[in-house]
This record gives sequence, C-alpha cells and structure tokens, in this order.
Amino acid sequence: MRNHRDLDPATFRIAVIGGGSWGTVLADLLADKGFGVDLWAFEREVVEQINSRRENRLFLPGIPLSSRLTASSNLAEVASGKDLLVVVVPSHVIRETMAVLAGCLDARTSIVSASKGIENQTHLTMTGVLKETLKITDDRLAVLSGPSFATEVAKKYPTVVTVASCHPALAQLVQQAFATPYFRVYTCNDTIGVELGGSVKNVIAIAAGIVDGLGLGLNTRAALITRGMTEIRRLGKRMGANPRTFTGLAGFGDLILTCTGDLSRNHTVGQKLASGQRLSDILAQMRMVAEGVRTAKSVYNLSRKLGVDMPICHQTYRILYENMAPREALFQLMTRDLKQELDED
Repeated sequence: MRNHRDLDPATFRIAVIGGGSWGTVLADLLADKGFGVDLWAFEREVVEQINSRRENRLFLPGIPLSSRLTASSNLAEVASGKDLLVVVVPSHVIRETMAVLAGCLDARTSIVSASKGIENQTHLTMTGVLKETLKITDDRLAVLSGPSFATEVAKKYPTVVTVASCHPALAQLVQQAFATPYFRVYTCNDTIGVELGGSVKNVIAIAAGIVDGLGLGLNTRAALITRGMTEIRRLGKRMGANPRTFTGLAGFGDLILTCTGDLSRNHTVGQKLASGQRLSDILAQMRMVAEGVRTAKSVYNLSRKLGVDMPICHQTYRILYENMAPREALFQLMTRDLKQELDED
C-alpha cells in the first residue's frame, strides 16, 4: 500500500463500485480533486448519462459531473489495476457483486467500504462480507461513514465524516484522498464501531419517521434518538467496539441526521408506515434503497442471539415484519418495566 504522501493524482488510480447517489458523489469528489476515477454502475442508463451528458439523471439529477470521471458496466475492468477501491453498493447485493472480483484484485489494492448494513444471513458487517468474498485481510480495509446526505455533499455544503481502519497508514491515506475544503475527514481505528453506528442508525431512523408521522412531537423524537443510541452502544460494546465511537460522527452525528433530515430515506419509510401504507407498496415506490428495512431483520436476530436488549429496534422489526400497529408498539415501549437510565457497564 502506498503512503499518503504518494497520492499523486497522475499515478494514483481509484475505482468506485456503485453508481447510486452516494457512489456518484464520492466518485465526482475524487475526480474533482484531479484523480482519474472509474465508476462502475449496474444501470446502463447511468453509464450512458455520465459518459455522454456528465450527469447521473437517475440518482443525482441536476448535478454536473467532472470530466475526469468515467463510467462503465464492466466490473472487472473498472477494478483492475487500482490503488483504491471504494465500495458503495447496497448491502444486500455487496456479496454477489464483489464475488465477481474474487482473486482478481491487485495485491496493492486497498478497499474502502462506504456501504451501510448488516447482512441478513450471516450478521456480518460489510467489511466482514468483503473479507469473505475477496479473501483479504483487515489491514487492506477501511470504512467511511458519518452524517452525509449525498445531495448536500454534491452541492459542496460543509460535511464532516470519519474513516476507520485498523491500519493507521490506510486510514490516513483515505483521509488525504477524500479531504477537501468542504469535506473534512477524521480518522479512527474502531472499524466495527463505525460500521455498527452507520448501520443500526437506519433502523432507529425508521422509528423516528414513525414518531414524526404520528405527529407525536419533539419530546418523543428526542427520547427515541437518545434511547436508540443506548441500544446501538449496547450492541457495539458486545461486539468489541469502543463506546466513545458512538459519541462521534459515525454515532450520534449520523443518527441525528438520519432521524431528523427530510432527505433520509429511512425516515421517509417510517413516516409512510405511520400513515397506514403497506411496506411492500412503500418500497415499490422507491428507486433508492432504504437500508434500515433489511438491517432491522439483522439487528433483531443478532441482538437476540447475543442477548443484547434493544427494545426500539425489536419493535421496529415487528412493525416492519409482523404487521404490529405503530401505536401498539409505542405503548409497549412506554409501559415496559421501569428501570434506571444508565447501564451499569
């Protein structure tokens, strides 16, 4: 792996895997810094739009894209010979997508996961899936996360995120690659904490959307966010994360944004559930993925397996998958046995 001092745009090669809004924004950010960036997109119309019109009209309409950004639907070609591979595909297809590259990547290629989720069948985070499919070690993996709506980054609104890796040199390299005057990047070494914060917050955001959709006010939303973070921290501690991570950008930062922002797809799902719409109908109307829907199932099963108390996540799962009425779920949460606020450990 190269040192961050070797980040010469003329020679440092980057690929972004995933042509949704977030993948396109990250690819354009890097291209705008002078890197030659190849972007893989599943949708052929996205490839055509980027290459011929310098715009991703399907997922990021109205945002002009750098001329240094090239799109392709050939995954192996895009990934070949790269120094850095940024993975930004939905969590439920990351395994099958990356399996195409098993045994094909250069030994020098480092991987950045910007996908958020926990796999349903294995309960692995995205770096766990990447390690299994690509047969790579932790020191080649990093995670990029934090409060960052794609459209606001595209408009160059000041945004602050974090990159985590157990290999400090890789974290610093990714930090230098992505940092701009409007996109500030911190580093940390708690990969699992950053991944859990970025994944479980989507489940809490669905619950927050339900609360807002029911018109229950700001007190309720504030309580939900606070107790939701308690649940994230509990799971993180059980899985070896640093509790301090959840006070930072990948924890409270991302949770607050996703639970309160109008651009949050997961919050939107919750609002529509509160209005009485069926989940299947809600998802059918959405072009982009609301990761919290699938993650709710993973968190429900994983927390039960590990014996972690996560009542908000469990009730959200029951609303999504067992047709529990939102007001009944709320009543059950509010009438549980009374207890002290802070966990003893």
